[in-house]
Amino acid sequence: MKILVSTDKYKGSLSALEVCTIIGNAIRKVDRSIEVVISPMADGGEGTVDTLVESEKGRYVKIRVKDPLGKVINSRFGIIKKDIAVIEMALASGLWLVPDDKRNPMETTTYGTGELIRKALDMGCRKVIIGIGGSATTDGGMGMAQALGVRFYDESGNLLGFGGKQLLKLHKIDISGIHPRVHSTEFLVACDVDNPLTGRKGAAYVYSPQKGATPEMVKELDRGLLNFAKIIKKDLGKDVKNLKGAGAAGGLGAGLVAFLGAKLMRGTDIIIETTSLRQKMLGADLVITGEGAFDRQTFFGKSAYGVARLAREYNIPVITINGSVLTERRDISSENLSLFSGNFSIINRPMSLEEAIKDSRKLLENTTREIITFYLTVAKAASKRLTS
Repeated sequence: MKILVSTDKYKGSLSALEVCTIIGNAIRKVDRSIEVVISPMADGGEGTVDTLVESEKGRYVKIRVKDPLGKVINSRFGIIKKDIAVIEMALASGLWLVPDDKRNPMETTTYGTGELIRKALDMGCRKVIIGIGGSATTDGGMGMAQALGVRFYDESGNLLGFGGKQLLKLHKIDISGIHPRVHSTEFLVACDVDNPLTGRKGAAYVYSPQKGATPEMVKELDRGLLNFAKIIKKDLGKDVKNLKGAGAAGGLGAGLVAFLGAKLMRGTDIIIETTSLRQKMLGADLVITGEGAFDRQTFFGKSAYGVARLAREYNIPVITINGSVLTERRDISSENLSLFSGNFSIINRPMSLEEAIKDSRKLLENTTREIITFYLTVAKAASKRLTS
C-alpha cells in the first residue's frame, strides 16, 4: 500500500514539512509495510518560500532591500534545485511591513520586490517563482521594474519617482536598461485572483482601501492604472488592461506580465509542478492533505483543494486532516464534495486555541493513527469479502 501525504502548514503551529512528517511517522507506527511519500504543500501565499526550501532541501539567500516606504530592511528568498528562485513579495513589499498610520498606496512601492528579483537574476537563476499576496502597494509594479532598470518618464521627460501617485504622470516607458537576464528567465507568478487592472473590480477599488487609500485616492489610483495600461500598450505593445489577475497585488500582476513576460498561474498549480507532485502521486492508494483551517476558502485555490483536484484525475481517494474543520458537508457544493472522502480535525475535545497549538503534535499523531487504523480495517475487510 502507498499513501501520499501532501499537506499545508498549520499557521502559527506547525510548518508544512512538520505536519507531513508527523502524519507520515504516525502511519508507519500503525503499519510499517505501508510506503509513505511526503510532499509538503503550499498555495503560493505566506510560507511558500519556507515550504519549498524545506521540502526541496534548498537554501535561503539573505538580502537588504527597500521596504514599501523606502526604508532598508532585511529580507530573503529561497533557492531550490540549484537555479530556481522562490520569492514572496510580502517579504519586501508587504502590508505587514507598514505601520497602520503610515499606510498610503500613493507613496508605497514594489521596489524591494524588484531587488529580490534582481539578486536572483544576478545569481544565475533560470526560473523565478513569485508569490504576490499581501502587498502594501498599488503602483502597478512600477517600483519592481525600476529596480530592474526600467525607466519611467513624465510628459516633460523627467524621471518618475516611486509610489502609486506616479501612475497618472506616466508618459513614456524605456526598457532598454532592463536587467539582461530577464529575457532568458522563466517567471511564474502565483496569482489566485481574477481581478482586472482597473474598474470597480480592479486593483484600486477592491484592494487599495485596506492599504490606506481614501475614496479620493481610490479614484486617482484607478485613473493612474488606466493610464499605466495605456502607456504599456503604446510603448511595449502589451495589453494588460483586461488581463485576468492583472489587478493582483495592486497591479503587480500586470507589471510582471508587461516587463518580465511572466505567466500568471494558480499558486497550487505552480507548487504541484515544482515539487513533481503528479509523479509522486502515481500508484498511491490514498492521499492525505489538509491545512490549519478547512473552510469555504479552501475551495478558492487553497492547497487541499489543489491536491484533491489532482488526485481526482487518478481516481485516488482523498482525506484531509486539519487543525480545524469550519464547514459542514451540507454546505459544500456537490462537485467539491466529491473531491474528499472525509475531512477531519485534530481537535478531540473542547479546548482553547492556545492549548490546541501547544498540543498540536500529539493531537495530530493521535488523530492520524486512529484514521489509518480504521482505514486499514475497512480495506482488509473489503479485500477479504472480494476473495471469499
